[in-house]
Amino acid sequence: MTRVFIANARSEERFALSVMLRDLHLEVVGEAADWPTTVERVPASGSEMLLVDWDLLPSAPTGALDDLRKLCPAEMAIILISRLDARQQAAVLAGADTFISKSETADRVAGRCLAVAAGIRPGPPEA
Repeated sequence: MTRVFIANARSEERFALSVMLRDLHLEVVGEAADWPTTVERVPASGSEMLLVDWDLLPSAPTGALDDLRKLCPAEMAIILISRLDARQQAAVLAGADTFISKSETADRVAGRCLAVAAGIRPGPPEA
């Protein structure tokens, strides 16, 4: 089961994502409402996939994701963005493995999350 960490400032969005991911049989192993908490909690969470809102990233998103990748090199980063424009390119350049538009339907968001999860090799079994 793929372990997912959700980083989003809006509690209602975190809740909706959490419900959706659990319905997809993905395990939500942590949540954070800000970037410093995300960086603090992700390494210990055992997550394999990070679902992060673009607006949560610091003003230098490339450096932020680089720092997180040093702590969790195998983690897949999915960036949620509110508008498809230059942010799409910026998300990829910032080190995201993929991005999902917040304007996508719930089914399409679910499909994209499952596609990423399918590409993640399972980690070692938990003790």
